[in-house]
Amino acid sequence: MAVTTFAAIDIGSYEISMKVFEMAKKNGFRELNDVRYQLDLGTGVYSTGKMSMEKVDAVCEILIDFKRMMQDFGVTEYRACATSALREMENPVIVLEQIFRRTGVRVEVLSNAEQHFLGYKSIAAIEAGFKKIIQKGTAILDVGGGSVQVSLFDKDALVTTQSLRMGSVRIRDRLRELEKTNTHYDQLVEEFIRNDLMSFQRLFLKDRTIQNLIIMGDFLTDNIFRDRLVDNTISRDEFVSRYEYVISKSEEELAEEMGIDTEYAALVAPAMVITRCFMNIFDTETIWMPGVSLLDGIAYDFAEKNRFIKSAHNFENDILVAARNISKRYSSAKSHLQGTTDLALGIFDSMKKIHGMGKRERLLLQIAVMLHDCGKYISMGDVAECSYRIIMATEIIGLSTEERQIIASAVRYNTTEFVYYDKFDGEAGVDIDRYLLTAKLAAILRLANAMDRSHYQKVKGMKAVLKDRELQLVLDSDRDISLELGLLKDKVSFFEEVFGIRLVLRRKRRV
Repeated sequence: MAVTTFAAIDIGSYEISMKVFEMAKKNGFRELNDVRYQLDLGTGVYSTGKMSMEKVDAVCEILIDFKRMMQDFGVTEYRACATSALREMENPVIVLEQIFRRTGVRVEVLSNAEQHFLGYKSIAAIEAGFKKIIQKGTAILDVGGGSVQVSLFDKDALVTTQSLRMGSVRIRDRLRELEKTNTHYDQLVEEFIRNDLMSFQRLFLKDRTIQNLIIMGDFLTDNIFRDRLVDNTISRDEFVSRYEYVISKSEEELAEEMGIDTEYAALVAPAMVITRCFMNIFDTETIWMPGVSLLDGIAYDFAEKNRFIKSAHNFENDILVAARNISKRYSSAKSHLQGTTDLALGIFDSMKKIHGMGKRERLLLQIAVMLHDCGKYISMGDVAECSYRIIMATEIIGLSTEERQIIASAVRYNTTEFVYYDKFDGEAGVDIDRYLLTAKLAAILRLANAMDRSHYQKVKGMKAVLKDRELQLVLDSDRDISLELGLLKDKVSFFEEVFGIRLVLRRKRRV
């Protein structure tokens, strides 16, 4: 039986941690080791955008120690991820290069959407009933050092996920001076985050009923509720009782009681206040704290992609549902999007031997189609640019910043003149591979969108046949499609330029 030993590393705002897992196709995966170092990276970064040389040195020392442990366990694969502390730095590329040169560990900075997508995968990693739980209104709350992520599920689908900049480290830094002169620190924190909470409630809850509240991460479970959880759950009354006890203690008292550093103990009160505020607006009676972390999600993702396990939950569908909800928010035409999606995917699937794209790129194309008209909500005269700005400003769970930029650029060049690589200045940081992918997606999107220019869904079906270097598209329609065929000419030339094949369009003859 082939066994892979995998290490997951998380460089977080207040600690650096690693878990080592053993993976096999017969038994799935199991945890072998869990090690953590407390290191406050968020302080300073959130206010100045820079990390001190001393902290960079500390990160490198910890990663070198992790490398020794990985060798001891015979680790053959690893993934090291950094979150908001490095994500909000002004010079993350420079720091990451220093870390790699000094340690040999390549660290990737997760986008907020990627981080929390992996976060809720960690719940599925340990809980067989996750799929059943999210059939009803469920909120997953992830209180991090820099931000809080709230994801709402209903009927086995992700309804929305939102990031609020109110993490425990960020709050502690902003209120540090005020805390010295205020005897009710919890009330101070509550007032500080109240506006964001009310905005979230107004925009995303409305009449929605939340029956289940799941708290992500292991900070609260390991430090505050470790002896009070029954089946990983705690009642509202028990939470409130523990809350009042914790809030009444000083940082020094909490540090001594929990056996943690004072700086670490200073994060307890903000995390508790945030959790209680959300518990109140959701009006839930029970909180589930599975005690999982980003590390479990990283391991689950690796195991799933390498077929050590098969997930009962369709995570890719969550990404599509999130994109669909964004298009709905901006009043995009549902029937046009569905018709255009069918055409775009039909073209994509017929050209697999030519375009060299895979399952992930197909997903990006679907999302591009869903969002290509969202800019009309802002301006009918500058749809392409407004769509680009909306997509770049909107988190889509499960997508990296680079993937979101590819989608946004493909949408921009759906209706505007395509810019060649040597003049591609507006898309900072786009390498040649992402540029070529953008061109391919834009070429397919242009073609599919033009086939439904009237938004009447005249094309009821399409047969695509690839033969040698010629792609024949036979369009099935019982209506006049002169407009669509006439507008396809300039789209065809760009399509042929990008893929290097001849495109032939024909209308199906009806008897």
